[in-house]
Parts: sequence; structure tokens; C-alpha cells
Amino acid sequence: MKLILIKYGELTTKKQNRKQFIELLSRNIENILKNFNFKIKKDRVRMYIECEEKDLSEITKKLQLVFGIHSIVICHKVNNNIDEIKEKVVEILKNKRFNTFKVETKRADKTFSINSMDFSALIGGVVLKNYNTKVDVHNPDITIKIEIRHEGTFIYFDEIKGIGGYPVGVQGKGLLMLSGGIDSPVAGYLSLKRGVDIECLYFESPPHTSIEAKNKVIELARIINAYSGNIKVHVVPFTEIQEAIYKNVDSDYVITIMRRMMYRIAAKYSKIRKCKILINGESIGQVASQTLDSMVVINNVTSIPVIRPVACLDKIEIIDIAKKIGTYETSILPFEDCCTIFVPRHPVINPNLSKCIELESRFDFEFLIDKTIENIETITNLEKEKYSDIL
Repeated sequence: MKLILIKYGELTTKKQNRKQFIELLSRNIENILKNFNFKIKKDRVRMYIECEEKDLSEITKKLQLVFGIHSIVICHKVNNNIDEIKEKVVEILKNKRFNTFKVETKRADKTFSINSMDFSALIGGVVLKNYNTKVDVHNPDITIKIEIRHEGTFIYFDEIKGIGGYPVGVQGKGLLMLSGGIDSPVAGYLSLKRGVDIECLYFESPPHTSIEAKNKVIELARIINAYSGNIKVHVVPFTEIQEAIYKNVDSDYVITIMRRMMYRIAAKYSKIRKCKILINGESIGQVASQTLDSMVVINNVTSIPVIRPVACLDKIEIIDIAKKIGTYETSILPFEDCCTIFVPRHPVINPNLSKCIELESRFDFEFLIDKTIENIETITNLEKEKYSDIL
């Protein structure tokens, strides 16, 4: 039998919470593979996926995007019978081209009659008898890996590196303030990696922002959804608030007040969505609203924790991650969002809190915020075809 073996990695350090982590990882895998025919079996150290052989390659690719997996192995399973193991090794080596090899055995089932070192030597002898090859323990062309466990013996060659991290959702849920830029999708990805399930909040301001800008953000959400399979996008109609800001607020404070309004909306909506934290793509000092003084004044409007996964990364580092996860090319499409339209020539970089409060008193922002939240649109269908016109 050919199947996929999954090794947990970091999850094995969690001891008391290990069972919870493994159960959540299993559910996440089921969600990602919902369009395939498969079965999952699991224990405290391994997970096994049985599927149709024609789907092995595609399923393996999808598993490489699932957080909580240390490595993925396509392996052959046989009974803990010495002759069966010998026969299977000889059989699967027929499709391999190699001049040198070594054998590594792990005997988890201590009732098996031969210890690991002796069994590696035994299988090595079988290979030498059947193939014109040599043993090389330092730099072999192939390594035959054999795991003898209570549930059977697993034979494989290569391990595919998983993405690591924690299963999405194990830490609860966060609300990602997703824009069309490079940084916030990366922040979402890094949050998912640490086990935070995310929903996205996007601020649109038609007619100042276009439908292409909105579709761009939904496409970014679709891309990072490959690492979760459970992402929703909540679209905030921000036009009325943004126009009130431009009408009533000094130009150098426009961005600061706008961000304070966004934080207020995000904090209120996070309670509705049962999110524990806010997440954004702010990076210290990158723009006027991301100086430490600006962050303090903007953050003042909410008590909910705000997580900034890219805060201490420089732009090159963020771009490297964006390229790795597949969001970069979409992020650089030239469609402006709320944070890039009408940017003042000289935005304040050291805002004064008292002045912010005075400027906000010039209009009834509480009424506008409540009205805005009532009209948030939620998008759950992130299928690529629906938004592919922007690519």
C-alpha cells in the first residue's frame, strides 16, 4: 500500500496540548483536501493519509501549505514481516537509478525481533545481492528509510519539508486589516503560521477607490487562503467617514485620524466576529503613520491587542516573504486603496493626542462608525475565477 506519512515536528513539544493540536491539524487537512477522496489515520507521533494514487502528487503539494506539518513522506506500507519488507524494498528499487546507497532503520516496535542497526545491515545485504551497487554511508545516491512501528513497516526515500508552525486556529482568531499593499498579506501569513485563524477587514472608499482595488484585495485573501482554507473578507464602506475626515481635519492630520477611525471600526467589529486580536502590516518607521509616536496615538483608541508581525522587518525582507507566498505580483498591481488616495504632502510624524481628540470632535464619528459597521459586506467565496479579471 502506498500512502502519505506526515511528521508533526514542533507539535511534539506540546505535551499536554498535543492531542488538541493534532486534532486541529487533522481538521485543517480535511478542509484543505475536501475535493479529494481520502482517509486520515493519526496517532501521537504520526499521521497517515490514504488516497488514490493518481492524487498523490497534487495532495502532497497542498499539504506543503498546511501549517503544523514538519515533513511529508510518500511511503510504502507493509506488515512487520521480514520477508515482506525485503520483497518490497527490492520491488520499489526497480524504479530507482543509483550507484550507491545506505539504509536507515528506526524500530519503534520493540517487539520486532531484530534491532535497528542489524536490520539495516540485513536489508543492505539484500540490496547488494539484487543490484550492482555499493554502500556509501556518507554521501549515498539514495537512502532507504525504514520505520518499523506497531501498525506496520513504512519504507520511503525522501522527506518533503513542510511549512512548520502551529495548526491554524489553535491560538484562536484574529482580524487582519488587509490592504492592497505588500505588507498586510505577509502579516496575515505569519499570523496563520503561529496558529492564529484570521478573518480580513478591507476598507473601501468608492468612488475614490475602484472595483479593481477591491478585487485585488480579495485576490490577495484568496492567495493566503491556500494556507488556511477558512478566510472571510469583510468589506467596510469607508467613503462617508473618509470624506468627513477630509472636510473637517487639518491636512497634516488626515492620515492619523483616518487610521484612528479604522482602528475603532476594527476593534468594534472584532468583538462581533469573536476575534481576540487585531493584526496589521505596520512596519516601524516605514511611513508617517508607522513611527512609534504615531502608533501610540493611533493605538490609543482601542484596548484590544494589536499584533504587527512585520514590525521589525525591513522592506526587502517583507518583499522576500511576499514572493515566497505568492502575493507579491498581486500586491504591486497599480490600484489605490484608502491608505494611498489623497495622501497629504507633509503628514504629521509626531502627532499630538490632544489635537487628534479636538479634530475628531468636529464631526459625529461615532454615528458614522455605527452606520458603517451595519453595512459591512462579507465575502466567503474566494474562488479565483471570480476575480481573475484583475490579473
